Amino acid sequence: MVTDRYGNRLYECTAEGAEHLDRAVEGLLFFRPDFPNAVADAVAASPGSPLAQAFAAYLGVLGTEARDAAEARRRFAEFGAGLDHSALPRRERMHMAAAEAWLAGDMGRAGQVLEELVVECPRDPLALAVGHQLDFFTGDATRLRDRIGGALPAWAADDPHRGPLMGMYAFGLEESGHYDRAQEVGRAAVEQNPRDIWAIHAVVHVHEMRGRFAEGIDFLDARLDDWASGSLLTVHSWWHYALYALEAGDTGTALRIYDAVLHHKDSTGFVMELLDAAALLWRFLLDELDQDARWQTLADAWAARADPPFYAFNDVHAVMAFAGAGRLETADEFVADRRRWLESQKEERPNTNRVMTGEIGLPVCEALVAYVRGDYASVVELLWPIRRRLHTFGGSHAQRDAIQRTLLEAAIRARRDDLARLLLGERTGLSPHSPYNWLGQARLADALGEAGRAAVARATASELAAPAAARLSRNPHHM
Repeated sequence: MVTDRYGNRLYECTAEGAEHLDRAVEGLLFFRPDFPNAVADAVAASPGSPLAQAFAAYLGVLGTEARDAAEARRRFAEFGAGLDHSALPRRERMHMAAAEAWLAGDMGRAGQVLEELVVECPRDPLALAVGHQLDFFTGDATRLRDRIGGALPAWAADDPHRGPLMGMYAFGLEESGHYDRAQEVGRAAVEQNPRDIWAIHAVVHVHEMRGRFAEGIDFLDARLDDWASGSLLTVHSWWHYALYALEAGDTGTALRIYDAVLHHKDSTGFVMELLDAAALLWRFLLDELDQDARWQTLADAWAARADPPFYAFNDVHAVMAFAGAGRLETADEFVADRRRWLESQKEERPNTNRVMTGEIGLPVCEALVAYVRGDYASVVELLWPIRRRLHTFGGSHAQRDAIQRTLLEAAIRARRDDLARLLLGERTGLSPHSPYNWLGQARLADALGEAGRAAVARATASELAAPAAARLSRNPHHM
């Protein structure tokens, strides 16, 4: 029986298939755009390999594209139809079970199976990487951290693939609030592998959460050749750069990034890219900066997808685009479609998206539409009860902040001064270096007639934004 490069035995797999699997796993760890080709090569070389088939199934759901998932579900069912699962080695059987659960819509079960697998086989990078993404998609920050942290002692310091695991660990540390440790681990991973985009991404998130935007710009500028192209995370990394620019008050830089990278005539239309485009434009909308032409083009792209219900996090960003473009009837019908789907669902088997949609997705979608209609009181009524549970429908703190900002802006506009004060206190306490938070303090003070407090808050925001703005003015971000 052949083994992979990590010493794991491979059932019904040829030596050629093992080589392709090794290449596919490495590509997944480093977010290389061609790693799906390696998965296809592994299946072609060893069509009877359960691990190759499970990897192909994971590939069908990792992109959160409903049509890819449907095709993967069909192929996986064909493979499993005549398979004697009881004859499989335990590792392969568990990968098959995890893939089957995810394809069936039970993301929690899939993540649990992979967690159990890693207990027995901590040197299974496929189980670790796929499980890590499942934790991200379900917003489970503790597992995002500990799934990787628990397995790291099984990887020698000189193992060439310990680095990307450290990058994953850094991201889990950041999402669970351990910023010092996240930066330490993330930077160590980048030192091992300068093009480890997930590790770079983790450090970028640390700067975002701390409000250290000038440092974030310096970090990204120093590594431009390592992240700005040639990765599955290229667009998302530029999105982070645009967030830094917005915080510095440099809307021109943010829009140049949008037009050059996030959404343009040659964009792929992949949902992951459309998410970033919608989330950036929504921040402009919250700041009352008109971007109608961009909204219309983006809404067209979302409409062309005609996505069925699959992942509530994606649905929210589709509604963001429709509402931002002023297509409120389209947004209303989209929400109604998801509500009809939810009501039609049967409870016989677990479905993660059903829970996400009912508990978080629909209220958030309705709040976005209400915000554009100017019904700020309804926005507060919809978002306030779920604001501490938004993580349960996936994404990162930085991504979900668009929704948290929507609640804050609605509270200010609805003159819910008590809630606005509380929200701003929370935000400023966690990120005292964020100009946005201090500008919010200034607006609330204005509403309360506290001119002196407002002036101090605006001066603080200006002082905090200045270093990042200066860096951007010296280096107009390579666009």
